[in-house]
Amino acid sequence: MKAFLIDKCKNDTILVVSFLLAVISCFFVTPDASYAGYINLRVLAVLFALMLVVQAFVRIGCFTFVTQKLIGAVKSEKLVSLLLVYLSLFSSMLITNDVALVTLIPFAIMVLSAFHDARRMKYTLILMTAAANLGSMLTPIGNPQNLYLFTEYHLSAGSFIRLMLPYTVLSLVLITAFVIILNKTDKTADVAITENVSAPDKKRMLVYLILFLACVLTVAGVFPYYVMLAVVIPVMLLTDRRAFLDVDYSLLFTFTFFFILIGNLGRIDVIRNSLSAIVGGHEVATAVLSSQVISNVPAAMLLSPFTENGRALIVGVNLGGLGTLIASMASLITYKFYAKHRRELATAEGETLPKEGGHYLLDFTWVSILLLGALLGLYVFLR
Repeated sequence: MKAFLIDKCKNDTILVVSFLLAVISCFFVTPDASYAGYINLRVLAVLFALMLVVQAFVRIGCFTFVTQKLIGAVKSEKLVSLLLVYLSLFSSMLITNDVALVTLIPFAIMVLSAFHDARRMKYTLILMTAAANLGSMLTPIGNPQNLYLFTEYHLSAGSFIRLMLPYTVLSLVLITAFVIILNKTDKTADVAITENVSAPDKKRMLVYLILFLACVLTVAGVFPYYVMLAVVIPVMLLTDRRAFLDVDYSLLFTFTFFFILIGNLGRIDVIRNSLSAIVGGHEVATAVLSSQVISNVPAAMLLSPFTENGRALIVGVNLGGLGTLIASMASLITYKFYAKHRRELATAEGETLPKEGGHYLLDFTWVSILLLGALLGLYVFLR
């Protein structure tokens, strides 16, 4: 049990910190009937349902099949890198940035290994990560902070997309330019780099598409969240019970703890007034800076009660996902897969970690900072 708790603290630092902060805040605001109003059940319900349905798609191999078909028998390194980056960018708009990376990064490592170019693999994975974080900012369901802020500020789907569209378009241009620049040479694999995979079950895929549509319509306010849950949960229990095991419950608990924390902070006059003064009028700057330290999901939740300018805060936390490795926790997914691949490569060759392709953190940071600077420049221009 002790080992489990230690491992949990290492792997879910944000969860542990949010729990401790929520508990500490309870000493300043005695638990009472108002606590019930802290929890945004709609956000939790939609987030849970989306994760459940997306995991069901993953489990039937839907995304792997589509990826394989798109890559096909491509042998050009530059084209492969470009397709993988585009897949990360566009898929993250619908299946969230973390699911896109969990699904695509292992496949990308396998595909890129055919070219035996560690440097190109490193930069492609870095750009795929940036693309997933940037693509996900376009839609309310692209990442958890968008879903939360979209609900918190009562925006329409159209207004949200229009707000983030200029940044997404510029991101597409910048990401494309980076892929071309960092792939000056264009190697060709000796053989096709993909294998034939079975198509997902069409009936189950249709069922999951209907459930996904129900989730999206709930986000848009067409269905009450409890009606959506009453449909999604029974159907998933009938079609794929194991998908429930793949849901990120840590994220749901993290949201719950932050709801308690920010609810209590809002009832402490000194803290509420101080944070309102700091955040008000400086939403983008405070969101970007705080995201570098605590990541953009907690930043969105902590800052939202202290400003009415939700549009600026949405821009800030989405752009704030660039910068440090922890600015968006989804970025850690790629780093873990990449580090594991390098360890396995070194073990197979009986050598120390290869220098070529190293310095991932340094390269990730400078690429992210350049992208962040360009997008912040666009924000200043659009103001």
